[in-house]
Amino acid sequence: MNYLMNSLLALALIGLAPTTAAAAPATLQAKLEALAQRAQPGSFGMTVLDLQSGASWHINAGQAYPMMSVFKVPVAAAVLDRIAHGQNSFEQTVRVTRADLGSGVIRQQFRGEHMDFTVRQLLAFAVSKSDNTAVDSLIRFIGGPGVVESYLRAHGIDGLHVDRNEAGNTRLFEALAPGEQAPANETDAQQDQRYQRGYQRFLADPGNRSTPDAAALLLRKLWQRELLSPASTTYLLDLMYAQTVPNRMRAGLPPAVRLADKCGTSPTIDGRTAAYNDIGIFSWPDGHTVIVAAFLSASNASEEQR
Repeated sequence: MNYLMNSLLALALIGLAPTTAAAAPATLQAKLEALAQRAQPGSFGMTVLDLQSGASWHINAGQAYPMMSVFKVPVAAAVLDRIAHGQNSFEQTVRVTRADLGSGVIRQQFRGEHMDFTVRQLLAFAVSKSDNTAVDSLIRFIGGPGVVESYLRAHGIDGLHVDRNEAGNTRLFEALAPGEQAPANETDAQQDQRYQRGYQRFLADPGNRSTPDAAALLLRKLWQRELLSPASTTYLLDLMYAQTVPNRMRAGLPPAVRLADKCGTSPTIDGRTAAYNDIGIFSWPDGHTVIVAAFLSASNASEEQR
């Protein structure tokens, strides 16, 4: 079981319960600070919002972290907003060519030189299955990352930036310019060196980043129906409830508590992981709701420790 996320979840379930003792908030803050120390030389940031009490906890929460697939939630929200306003529809089709393929289930089921998918299918693939081809197709379909950026700013979310697609992330990690191919006669050692350069370039690049505070704000606005219409909110939350892999903040989740979340994971290069994230909304049967946005970057910890 994921020790870090399970420990955080235990803190949320015990420390944020309605019967919390007066010392619990300070105890939770101390635990978060200890976890941030433990994460070094990586950087760990987290925001916790208890929507019932209004209390919040923050550690490195104003620092911008690379999102990886966490960005699929704001992309999906922008698409759903356009559908709700009649600019697009769920049943419109988007053509995906073999050259468009990234990692995920679409690549696994792809046949021929092109296939058509509905917007409805692409939304489910992108959010619930974290399919990279799907989210890139949606970004292209609505007119580029700038459309998502404008949508976020219009809803008062300033610390979360969608500047590129998943293919752009891949190029950064592979240290390749757009359209550039890996050298034909590249040795394994040369490839390793190129990937190491790519890892550093990715960490240095300011694009597709979010602060924990901004990610938590996105989720709060989503939950409180300030981001989307009620129907669109329910639709996106259902897609997030359906994301069960990887099992991060879901580790040890009691049956009575629901979690709508989205993870983000970068490649691991020479034992170093640039991004390892999870953002989500915990909800109890009595309506108690806790939002958690957790980001871990530049970590040399093992997968279990992360």
